[in-house]
Amino acid sequence: MIAFLTGEVAALVAPSTVYLDVNGVGYGLAMPGGDLSRLSVGESVRVLTYLAVSENGIALYGFLSEDEKVMFEKLIAVSGVGPKVALAALSTFAPRELADAIAAQDTARVSHIPGVGKKTAQRIILELKGSLENGPDTLFGAAAEAPLSSAALRGATEALLSMGFTSAEAEVALKGAPEGADEGALLQYALKRLGSR
Repeated sequence: MIAFLTGEVAALVAPSTVYLDVNGVGYGLAMPGGDLSRLSVGESVRVLTYLAVSENGIALYGFLSEDEKVMFEKLIAVSGVGPKVALAALSTFAPRELADAIAAQDTARVSHIPGVGKKTAQRIILELKGSLENGPDTLFGAAAEAPLSSAALRGATEALLSMGFTSAEAEVALKGAPEGADEGALLQYALKRLGSR
């Protein structure tokens, strides 16, 4: 099994492929859109991987965070959800945002994933909600940072989404924000981080 790869980004191929040069060997990895947008050709990067073997061949999937990989593995364990749908889910939602939607049994929100209809959304919720009974930390482990005020965080996230940022970009921008900050302070913090890229 290939657990991770460390190498130089050789090429980015929209919408979801990166070519990684690892000591002269080129690996093609399918990645969530948010991860792909954070990579630049020529930079050195460490990518967590999942090797999928099927009757159609072998495919390598890559992730910049452990949360994404955990969520991907949970999603493909759901009957009727394959790696392409799981990748689409992570391109649409940040892992914790999707975990929150599943825990809240929000079928309409989960249905926003490309290729997921109402029945598949219900199946995802039914099969994964048990692993989320005590919140997303039961899915992602206790290494999670202390949560910010959910109302302020939700408000700041929605503001960023309305400005055209993706869910993944919003999650990264708000990571490490000061505890107890109100929505305005969180938004200012996130925009400052997004502007410094």
